[in-house]
Amino acid sequence: MVNTCGFIDKAKEESINTILDQVELKRKGKLDKVYVTGCLSERYKNNLEEEIPEVDAFFGTMELPLLLKKLEADYKAELLGERLLATPSHYAYMKISEGCNRTCAFCAIPLMRGGHISKPVEELVKEAEGLVRKGVKEVMLIAQELTYYGLDNYKKRALPDLLNRLADVKGLEWIRLHYAYPSKFPLEILDVMKQRDNICNYLDMPLQHASDRMLTAMKRQITRKEMEELIAAIREKIPGICLRTSLISGFPGETRADVEELKKFLEVQRFDRVGIFTYSHEEGTTAHHLSDTLSSEEKEQRALEIMEVQQDISYELNQEKVGKVYKTIIDKKEAGRYLGRTEFDSVEVDNEVVIHSAKKLPVGEFVNVKITRAYDYDLEGEVV
Repeated sequence: MVNTCGFIDKAKEESINTILDQVELKRKGKLDKVYVTGCLSERYKNNLEEEIPEVDAFFGTMELPLLLKKLEADYKAELLGERLLATPSHYAYMKISEGCNRTCAFCAIPLMRGGHISKPVEELVKEAEGLVRKGVKEVMLIAQELTYYGLDNYKKRALPDLLNRLADVKGLEWIRLHYAYPSKFPLEILDVMKQRDNICNYLDMPLQHASDRMLTAMKRQITRKEMEELIAAIREKIPGICLRTSLISGFPGETRADVEELKKFLEVQRFDRVGIFTYSHEEGTTAHHLSDTLSSEEKEQRALEIMEVQQDISYELNQEKVGKVYKTIIDKKEAGRYLGRTEFDSVEVDNEVVIHSAKKLPVGEFVNVKITRAYDYDLEGEVV
């Protein structure tokens, strides 16, 4: 069963390659059936059925009951409340809502996932309690837009209320926030973060660009000045907070001047973490009618330039950590060393702490680590 993503070209390519890998296993007799679900299947079902007929069935994002029917599963009796972890047992992703009401010019998520629907607080608290019983110590809250949570069913931005309820769950040591939309950002989230020890001083807030020209073209509903004021307000409320952002290079109409403005913005704001995507033309979005004039090579080159600026910033910020002690969760042991993370680092996308220890460090446990060396994107340390 392949769960796919259809967000950007690289994700589509990875999804297609994974499907083809499973089809090859089926051809060799190592698999009986191959089913495909998720966003790519929702968006390109007819094309996929024609191009990869070896797949037994394709299901859209809202067709889980049909998939379960195909598997002859009585999900109301057998699966209610159950969740199998696809991650190591000490952390988990927890989706608090589905869909998005925004109309960003580049984004096809509303086409694939529909409008924003918040999960009820009680349901999420119950899910968190179930995860803790399975051994989970850290949850990463995710949504297409985290800060919109509650506006549909509670008629207010209810993320602060949800955070307080989740922070009360015994055994949940870290709660991490991903994908907060900057426009109309509810600053009261930070009050809860400040009050509750188990909410990480970490915020993932995709900004996408810093040039007002590009922000307007992308329909981001915010200006550079407003972003700068928001960042200053966040850092004033939570000194030392780790700010992560994501950017897009090569959006239609982007000039060299826009790229330079973005680089200067990074130099001034000094984000702890930055990720970057190259723009991909997505059918059905409002940007699709715009001429995609830049080659993929030029988009990649611009992305590389921007990340070179961030690389220097990351190195300097990491150097400031040398000699300091951080609470660190052990993620795994690899090549005779342990790899962990501080509260300022999320799984897979951020820094790792490399720990050399003769003493056994159980995976999923917390230890205090003194940082001894720092690099562009990783740290080294010893247990104290």
